[in-house]
Amino acid sequence: MFILFSPEYIQYTLLGIILLPGLIFSIITSARVNSTFNKYSQVLSSKGYTGAMVAKKLLESEGIFDVEVIKNGNMELTDNYNPETKVISLSNKVYDSMSIASLGVAAHETGHAIQHAKGYAPLKVRSVLAKTSTMISTFVWPLIVIGIILDFAYIGGIVGKAFLWAGVGFFSLSLIFSLVTLPVELDASKRALSLLVNCGALDDMEVKGAKKVLSAAAMTYVAAIVVSILQLLRFILFFLLNSRRSD
Repeated sequence: MFILFSPEYIQYTLLGIILLPGLIFSIITSARVNSTFNKYSQVLSSKGYTGAMVAKKLLESEGIFDVEVIKNGNMELTDNYNPETKVISLSNKVYDSMSIASLGVAAHETGHAIQHAKGYAPLKVRSVLAKTSTMISTFVWPLIVIGIILDFAYIGGIVGKAFLWAGVGFFSLSLIFSLVTLPVELDASKRALSLLVNCGALDDMEVKGAKKVLSAAAMTYVAAIVVSILQLLRFILFFLLNSRRSD
């Protein structure tokens, strides 16, 4: 019973619940994205454009003719633009659909292609970081786990702490990638909504629906950043408490 109410137990329990606000926020955000997308997937555009048609129309309006628009054959919310191959890849429901939600998503991915064509600096930074982000993420947990094992076993000393803080450093780099991604996504949505109006693909009321879809999707990036920041804070506090315990 004494152990349950010891300062160490309380400290580590608090560390365990630090992530809760971020996780709750992520769950709410994900639910909002799904509900908003499903809602506006049922509302068809009055102009009769499909997602593929809108993407091609917006590219042409910006004088971009070297970007291909393809159907990736996957389910919804797997749409993307690959700057290396210059391909906008749309899911089945977005490519063939005339819904406001699908047109908003297609326009958003086209916004990334336009960013690339115009040399949008944050997109360049994100592309560079993306090449190392996957590799970095594979090292984070092994470094942290090895560090914890060495430190708790009292056989690692400085080596154990070095592993721990190296893991924190790698995790911080992945957080930087998330921070750079957010303005890129927001700018793509801003470009998309403006182009949808200028090209006449949606009327004013329909654009409001597309804006709600894209705004909900943008919040998923905000939620990911919040979780990452809380996780980083959790790591740092854990290591500081553990270092004080072992000193």
